[in-house]
Amino acid sequence: MSHKRRDFLKGVGMGSVALLAGFDPVLGQSNGSQSLPAQSDDKVYTSKKKQADVVVAGGGLAGVCAAIAAARNGVSVILVQNRSRLGGNSSSEIRMHPLGANNPKQLRIWRETGIIEELKLTDSATNLQRSFEMWDLLLYNKIISEENITLLLDTAIIETKVKNGKITTVKAICPLLEETYEINARYFIDCTGDATLAALVSAKHMRGREGKDVFGESLAPDKSDKKTMGNSILFFSKKHDRPMPFTAPDWARKFNKEDFKYRRINSWEYGYWWIEWGGELDTIKDNRKIRHELLRIVLGVWDYIKNSGDHPDSANWALDWVGMIPGKRESRRIIGDHVMIQQEMESAELYADRVAYGGWPMDDHPPGGIDRNDLNPCQQIQFNQPYHIPLRSLYSQNRSNLLMAGRNISASHVAFSSTRVMATCSAIGQAAGSAVAFCVGQDCLPKDIAADKGLLHKFQQQLLRDDQAIIGFRNDDPDDLARKAKVTASAETVQGKAINVIDGYNRDIGDEKIHQWQAPIQKSKTWIQLKWGKVQKISEIQLTFDSGLNRTLFLSGEDSVYFSQTRGPQPETIADYTIKAEIDGKWVEIAEKNNNYLRMVRHKIEPVSTGSIRVHIHRTNGDALARIFEIRCVS
Repeated sequence: MSHKRRDFLKGVGMGSVALLAGFDPVLGQSNGSQSLPAQSDDKVYTSKKKQADVVVAGGGLAGVCAAIAAARNGVSVILVQNRSRLGGNSSSEIRMHPLGANNPKQLRIWRETGIIEELKLTDSATNLQRSFEMWDLLLYNKIISEENITLLLDTAIIETKVKNGKITTVKAICPLLEETYEINARYFIDCTGDATLAALVSAKHMRGREGKDVFGESLAPDKSDKKTMGNSILFFSKKHDRPMPFTAPDWARKFNKEDFKYRRINSWEYGYWWIEWGGELDTIKDNRKIRHELLRIVLGVWDYIKNSGDHPDSANWALDWVGMIPGKRESRRIIGDHVMIQQEMESAELYADRVAYGGWPMDDHPPGGIDRNDLNPCQQIQFNQPYHIPLRSLYSQNRSNLLMAGRNISASHVAFSSTRVMATCSAIGQAAGSAVAFCVGQDCLPKDIAADKGLLHKFQQQLLRDDQAIIGFRNDDPDDLARKAKVTASAETVQGKAINVIDGYNRDIGDEKIHQWQAPIQKSKTWIQLKWGKVQKISEIQLTFDSGLNRTLFLSGEDSVYFSQTRGPQPETIADYTIKAEIDGKWVEIAEKNNNYLRMVRHKIEPVSTGSIRVHIHRTNGDALARIFEIRCVS
């Protein structure tokens, strides 16, 4: 600061008198104004009214998938997110990789499809720089590109109105814009994780661990308590070309080798999910205290890595990023018409109203977290097959127009220990968002779908059409004209017959059969054809390709996880193709796609009347075979 400016401020305070007198204390000259107009009419907070078919509360992956599913099925959506970024625990603010049924320890065919697969494939193909910020941007782009979605970032729901057991209105606030919103809707989906909306409307919910006497679960504690899994803060570090010293602040925790007897430190570019704490507190109300303690732990762990002498290879490594928002595992769970429990998951109970599936192990953590250095940081019970998730666990028992998606669904603590992972939550989100759109179209409630076999079957077929996998279901959609066609191809493998594209399955299902057409790529000479006995009017063609569901795929900061994946466009996926229709004896091109990396692609075309269509395959993303799981045609 100059002497001139310092002396001026000392004489007149902070410059307010000088400004009113027409003198600018920064420039030291007249500002050309003798007085400034008063702003007595400037309102700090303004109120706006909004309306939609559905309000989705929470913009984690469950909320993102719920909002997109509802919007793509034709209903208006307001997505309310209390952060500046979407993605929740997967966002750049927290950076946990989105695990699911297809986990790194079990390389099986269980990877979730639908919207979460679309997001993963897009990230893999376009985010070659391995950036979590680009993942944030991808989610943002997907949401704002849907014309039926209104996105309210930095906005929290704080009040509600309920009438006759239904939510009618929510009030939300955005301090950033100094705005409040009164939002009316027909349906609401709680994807907040903490079940905040449910708590505000007094929806029945549970919290903590149920004892063995409640649901008869062998993995439950002997007695019920209010304890939960704790929160975690992750960190990134980077290797440099010279030694990088580290001095921990005085308030950091101190650790020794014995503290990590059951906790693995074999790399430090990304650490560590087991930096966990707070499960014996209230993970909502005590969040600030938990965050500070987790920061003490993170810095103490890094201090041990750098300065204990037990990890000399860390000499050139330095912290690059430390999260400031704890990744939360557990808080409230909303009670629905059905509570999922351990026994049903282990037996893969075939709920009639199943709408999604899971497969991550039952994965419970000690509430004491890192303070319990005498215990393993987790207890995992693996599944031999995926389990099913019923629609009845996705809507509130006593608030009839409230659905839920994410870690707050209707499940016991033991069952929740598996359903809580993000890819599973994403599939649940797609199911919930689709259910709302279906309810709007049928003018019904979610429980009406679950109770009516006809409605339920129609809804499940809608989910299959949108690439939401439901185990044990196959396509029998009467509107799918492809099912009535004769299928031939330029070539086919012994198992990969052309007829497989209409066998009702759009993925392999673990029955040791191939459910896709396969043929060697021979430039433009590779094709598959659907032919009808009479002319059909077609306005939409849907193709489902192979995207390597037998592998894991997700953005991760952990080198051993990330570099074990096949990144970029998946090699099995067809990249370039054209679709032709036979019209008046001539083959006419009606659609094309180049540089494709998605598993499911819909082509909405000007309606054509044709007796045959052909899909010509020009190139895959690396595989020698053309592969198509399913072809659908709609008039």
